[in-house]
Parts: sequence; C-alpha cells; structure tokens
Amino acid sequence: MPIKINNIAKNTSYLTSALVLQKIISFTYFTLLARNLGPENLGKYYFAISFTTVFAIFIDLGLINVLMREVAKTKDKAQQLLGTVVAIKIPLALATIGAAIAIIHLLDYPPLTTHLVYLSCICMVLDSFTTTFFAVVRGFHNLIFESMGAVAFQIIVLILGLTAIYNGLNLLWVMGAMVTASVFHFLFSSLVIWKKLRLVIKPIYNKELISSLAKLAVPFGLFALFQRFYMHLDTVLLSILSGDKQVGYYQIAFKIVFALQFLPLAFVASLYPAMSYYWLHNRKQLAISFERAINYLMIISIPISAGVIVLADKIIMIFKADYTAAILPMQIIILALLFIFINFPIGSLLNACDRQKFNTLNMGIVAALSIGMNLILIPHFQALGASITVLVTNFLMTLLGFYWVEKTLDYNRKRILITLAKVLLAVAAMGLLVFYLKSRLNVFVIVPLGAVFYFAVLFLIGGFSKQDIISIYNSFFKKGTSS
Repeated sequence: MPIKINNIAKNTSYLTSALVLQKIISFTYFTLLARNLGPENLGKYYFAISFTTVFAIFIDLGLINVLMREVAKTKDKAQQLLGTVVAIKIPLALATIGAAIAIIHLLDYPPLTTHLVYLSCICMVLDSFTTTFFAVVRGFHNLIFESMGAVAFQIIVLILGLTAIYNGLNLLWVMGAMVTASVFHFLFSSLVIWKKLRLVIKPIYNKELISSLAKLAVPFGLFALFQRFYMHLDTVLLSILSGDKQVGYYQIAFKIVFALQFLPLAFVASLYPAMSYYWLHNRKQLAISFERAINYLMIISIPISAGVIVLADKIIMIFKADYTAAILPMQIIILALLFIFINFPIGSLLNACDRQKFNTLNMGIVAALSIGMNLILIPHFQALGASITVLVTNFLMTLLGFYWVEKTLDYNRKRILITLAKVLLAVAAMGLLVFYLKSRLNVFVIVPLGAVFYFAVLFLIGGFSKQDIISIYNSFFKKGTSS
C-alpha cells in the first residue's frame, strides 16, 4: 500500500508542476501574440480555436473518462479497451470534421478564417487521440509522460509561433505552430503507448464492448458537452454577432482569469484523493478539508480580483494601448474569480461523494443560461455582454453547487463567513494602498508590495494562522500522509 500512496504523490507532483509551467508558458505566449497581432487578428485566431474546441467534444463524448477508469480497474484488458475506443472515435472524428467544415462555410466567413478553422480541425483530431492515449497511461497510474508532453507541446507552440510572428508570416503560419505541436504530442503519446505499455494502436470492433462503453460514457459526455458549450461558445457567438475585434478584447479579459486557474487546479489535484478517502472513512475530516479549501481559495482569489480591478488600466498596457477597450470587460470578468476558484472544491466534493450527476445538472443549467444571456447581451454590449455573462453564470454555478453540498455534508458555514469578512477587510486596506501607489510606482513593484501588505494585515486580524500555512504545505508536499 505505501508504494501506491507514493505513486499517487509523485503523479500529483508531476501533473501539478507541469500544469503550473504550462500555464506560465501559455500566458507568456498569449501576451506576445496579443501585442503583435492586434485585437482583430487575435480574435480571428482564437475564434478558430474556440470553434473547433466546441466541435471536439463530439469526437470524445465522454469516452476518455470511461477509458481511464476501466483501464485502472482491469489493466489486462487495456489493449481491448484502447482498440475499441479508437474504433469508435475514427468515424466520430471524420463526421465531426465534416460538420465543422460545413458549418464554417454556412457562416460565410472570409477565406483566412475558414483556412484557420481547417488547420484547427487537424489539431482537434490529433489532440483528441492524444488525450485518449494518455487516458490509458493514466489508467496505469503514470502521469510523468503526460506531464512532459504537455510542457513540450507548449514550448513548441511558443518557439514556432513567435518565429512566425517575428518573421512577418501570416496567421496561417501561427496556427501552423499549433498543428506542429499537436503532431508532436500525438506521436509522443503513441510512442509511450507502444514502448512503455507494449500496446498496439489499432481499431478493434467488438459490438458488445462498444455498446457497453457508449452507455458508461453518457453521463461523462453530457457534462463535457455542457462544459464545452459553457467555456467556448461565448467566443464563437461573439465573433458571429460582433466581429473578430470584440473577440480579441474579450480574450484579453478571459485569458487572465483562465491563466490563474492553475492555482485551484493544483490545489484540488492534491485535495481530491483525500476527499474521496474521507467520504468513506471520516466525514468530520472531510468537512474540515472542504472548509479549509474554500477559505484558502477565498484568501487567494479576492485580493487578485481587487488588484486587477484597481490596476486594470496599467495591466492592459502590457498588451499595448490597442486593447484599452478590454479594460471594463476585464474588470467585470475578474469579479467572477472568487466563484470560479471555489467551484473547484465544490465540484470535487460532489464527485468524491458520488454526487457527480448534480455537477452535470448544474453545468447543464449554467450552460443554457450562458447561451441565452450571450444571445441577448452580445448584440447590445459586445465583449462587455459576454463578460457579464461569465460573472452571472459563475455566481449561479456556485449557488447551485452549495445547494447540493448542503444536502451532502454538514460543514461549518459560520467559519467560512468569518474568514470572508476578514479577507474583505484586508482587501479593502490593500486596495487603498494600491490605489495610492498606482500613479507613483511601476505596476511590477506595486503588485508584490500590495501582496505583502495584504497577507500581513490578514495575518494580524486572524485571517490565517501558522497552522494553516503548514496545512497548505503538507497538502502539496506530503500527500502520502493523508491516506
């Protein structure tokens, strides 16, 4: 048993480290893209990616989650499971490519955008099979190769994309960098399957197994479908209803929030196994872990939101003055950061307690509201309308999540509210300091000063203790002890 626990700890460390590094590289690349492409070309580029990302779910339909789970349970059947999923996905991939190409032509986009979508379709298919292969590897409790591949993918995109930009090549070459990285990632994952697991990548047509996997995939597929629509359809609708420039403005705001998600992702990666264990063996400790997770993420997210709101006009200059129209959308979206962060432990808790169907229900409700709000708000408010939708729907997601948590777990609500009050007090003090320094110092000096001041105030008023710091350290670096 200790070996298994150590493996889990190592795997979580690998994935967490890769996730952080990947996000840093990705955001650096996005910043340089934004500075060099301008709002309209940036909008074209991310429209093509978002458009195919929405379609990509129809290749997978929840099969990756099922494959990973079934391989973990019956490793001796890995070849049969992999081959069957490949057999299902090949016709799905062909049909999805056909649908994406047909719809982009019906939308009557200019040739450049259409060709960007063609290239993005290649990425869509390759990435779908890459995640399939790594799902099998995950089933064998090995994440090091997936972690290495993810970082290498991002480095290739960065190097080739910047090479294209600085040599004055057009957007098709920039998208070509993504295609090249996807080809590498696909070949690397195939090599891992072949060399490390000794499996052969070939379709296996087993009607009974195909039917069985399809049934198991339904709940996962529904959640993924709702999530994909919720996360990416806003960019597609913004392009259709308001044009590429508005997509460029919106992406500035959206990417800042998206880049920060490595914080709750990394935290929950270490928390989820413990939650699953505590649900079966120690409900009281589960409640304490959930409360701490909410408190820690409030402590992190609220000052970030406040800092971005106060310094928005300074931050936007990182992307150049062309993006000043993104300031208000960014300030609106960043208000959703608290809800985005705490939705991670809420979702993890429900999954750990076998309440995953409620996560799917919540995501379905929120996705429907998001589509409706975007259709109403984007024509009138453009990127600002999409940003308002992000704020409202994430707030609703949090409310719905807490509704089901209340029915699942008895936790100390008062403790969370007390922490929230202390955080808001410390943030108010920090906000005043940052506002005062805003016109006097460089933003890169203000940010660390504001952070130190915030945590000092919060510590003095009892917002966190030395024990909290030790607990966070243990959750990341001593994962094996919790089991």
